[in-house]
Amino acid sequence: AAVVDTLMASKHIYILGVRSSCFLAGYLQFYLHLIFDNVTLVTSNSAGDILESILRIAPGDVLVGISFPRYSQSTVKGVQFAHDRGAEVIAITDSPMSPLYSLASSALLARSDMISFVDSLVAPFSLLNAIIVSAGHRKDADIAQIFNRLEGIWDEYGVFGYSDES
Repeated sequence: AAVVDTLMASKHIYILGVRSSCFLAGYLQFYLHLIFDNVTLVTSNSAGDILESILRIAPGDVLVGISFPRYSQSTVKGVQFAHDRGAEVIAITDSPMSPLYSLASSALLARSDMISFVDSLVAPFSLLNAIIVSAGHRKDADIAQIFNRLEGIWDEYGVFGYSDES
């Protein structure tokens, strides 16, 4: 609830996740962009590019930093920068031992087990779903209006194909 409160009160939301966490960041941005006006996905793996992307971050803004072991230094540097500039930092990570944890105003923890050479992101995706649904419920009337507009646009421009065939 505190994380959603922070998102609701923010001027601008930046979402940062690199390497395998970029998929989590992209997923979160896809849906938050439908709920909020000012959402930016930071897409680079380079620390320099990340800092340039969040150059204007300031108090009243939020950076959602997503990182799991082996904790990308690019993400850590971006989170540190946001923290130093007075922005709220929400960490999505796995443990209080994560380098993001101590920099965060709020931290949500989800396990990311390595089941082989592939990281399992099932728990982090579930956590993101909970954030998205909770934020959506808070803006319920707006969400209904947005999706009604989207349905009209999708129909008008044939975005999704529908078949009359059985």
